[in-house]
Amino acid sequence: MLSHTQKQWSVLSMNTVAFAANFAVWTMFSIIGIKIKQELNLSDTEFGILVATPILTGSITRLPLGIMTDRFGGRIVFFIHMLLVAIPTYGLAFASEYWQYLVIGLFVGLAGGSFAIGIAYTSAWFEKDRQGTAMGIFGAGNAGAAITNLVAPMIVVALGWRAVPQIYSVAMVIMAVIFWFFTFNDPAHEERKKSGKHISLAAQLAPLKEIRVWRFGLYYYFVFGGFVALALWLPKYYVGEYELDLKTASFITMLFTLPSGVIRALGGWLSDKFGARSINWAVFWVSLVCLFFISYPQTTMIIHGIEGDVHFKVGLNIWVFTVLVFLIGIAQGIGKASVYRIIHDYYPANMGSVGGMVGVIGGLGGFTLPIIFGIANDWIGVRSSCFMVLFGIVAICMILMNIAIRKLRKAEGLELDESVY
Repeated sequence: MLSHTQKQWSVLSMNTVAFAANFAVWTMFSIIGIKIKQELNLSDTEFGILVATPILTGSITRLPLGIMTDRFGGRIVFFIHMLLVAIPTYGLAFASEYWQYLVIGLFVGLAGGSFAIGIAYTSAWFEKDRQGTAMGIFGAGNAGAAITNLVAPMIVVALGWRAVPQIYSVAMVIMAVIFWFFTFNDPAHEERKKSGKHISLAAQLAPLKEIRVWRFGLYYYFVFGGFVALALWLPKYYVGEYELDLKTASFITMLFTLPSGVIRALGGWLSDKFGARSINWAVFWVSLVCLFFISYPQTTMIIHGIEGDVHFKVGLNIWVFTVLVFLIGIAQGIGKASVYRIIHDYYPANMGSVGGMVGVIGGLGGFTLPIIFGIANDWIGVRSSCFMVLFGIVAICMILMNIAIRKLRKAEGLELDESVY
């Protein structure tokens, strides 16, 4: 008979690994999409829509999946969810036309909804003073994107790109079986089953009326949506901007995706120790500075001097660029944890619905941003335009956060009204 603590860590471990497996499936278009683009001769906008399609479904399903987790418990919902994901993933190998990839991609995107299940299931097992750390460890499953960056190119080289979804689908079924045997129903869910009392749908959705939830969603749009978008976009960016082959580009992208996923655990601990608001503010500042520099396009200037022309070249080499992107990934990884730490502070009993809604907004960032990146590339004709877009988003986040802080400080003179933040 396992102790409560042993069950806690068994559930957390399985949640994290299962989330990583789902995230690997969710982002596999970042690799196989490049091959599909070449086969179908797609434009950048069409490619952006292709890689973003699974992100759409993964985003909009987070709210209903979160609500289902609060109602039925994370164990059974996560298990069935993984079995359902495996079916369209396997079917992707047999698509041949653009519309088929888009339709099947919508169903594959269900994998992204795993976050709402896992975060609510994890939260239900841990005490308040360990919430940030526990959810941060779970969130490290974002490193599943790095798994795809590492494994998928090797499968493509050895067996062709169509083997990737086939192998991934088999792995998902195996993961579902292992998950079932090493997890348990959370105590709160067991208590609700015995009493027959369940949280009503109206009570679950009530917090969504508060503007604070939507502000948290905007923060998550950048730290998570921006992360997903870059995980999908960077391999193509490295191939086009620095003329790398796909395998090398994918490996270097892993330097962005892997640390950003793993560091989320540290972000949870930092949020527990120093406060999630302070961590969020620091995350935005680091991102703003780094994005400022990598947004500047490669530029060549000729100055007609007295003694002849003087040539100047302004731009980042691959090493400086990679370091700055690495720092952005670290910041976003920490920010993903701090946002959810704030959510638990205000809505501990509604992690499924509120966490799901914030996850929807963040996931929509992963869907809309690759499309916006593609449109910006086709319209402006500058590859670094994707970073210009992200710079604008983080600037808006900082402005809104600053306004909220000012309102909070004004309220301190009378009564601390935390609803403004």
